[in-house]
Amino acid sequence: MKYIISGTDRPDSNTLKISKHIQSVYHSLGEQVEIIDLKELKKHLHDDIHYGKTSDAMKPYLDKVLSSEGLIVVCPEYNGSMPGILKYFIDHLKFPESFEFRPVCFVGLGGMFGALRPVEHLQQVFGYRNAYVYPERVFIMNVHKILTAEGLVQDELIKQLLEKQAKGFKKFTEALGAFKIDANALIEQKKQK
Repeated sequence: MKYIISGTDRPDSNTLKISKHIQSVYHSLGEQVEIIDLKELKKHLHDDIHYGKTSDAMKPYLDKVLSSEGLIVVCPEYNGSMPGILKYFIDHLKFPESFEFRPVCFVGLGGMFGALRPVEHLQQVFGYRNAYVYPERVFIMNVHKILTAEGLVQDELIKQLLEKQAKGFKKFTEALGAFKIDANALIEQKKQK
């Protein structure tokens, strides 16, 4: 299963609205995709006084990342970078297994630049962690203008870009899995040794 990381803890966020739209796109492609909403796990992030000692409350979220066949990171721009909670969540994830050889793609949303800067920062973090970064990113500029009052995406170009990315990322993850060079296959190989 793939997981969408909704990269903020802001209540009623546009990030979660876009994440839900992306989830519906994957569902239309026949894939079960679940959202990891950082707002939900926020109350558990400080359960761990020391990194590496996972609380029972955080374990299900961390396990989802460790078992995922791909991650879709939806990130808003906060002060020229990613929200602190997203980086803090990343810092809680097991090293190197969480991202090493795990396929990941990015959707940025914001004002004038559509979160170009935070997505580039995230690419550096995931690159450092040896993830397979899918090159087709989607940047949603002026996100507040493309959503209806009910939180639905009304911009046809953005809908097309998100669908194109989802189709491509689906093929990307399938190809890595077919050749058994994705994170889950490599973790399984290490277990058998």
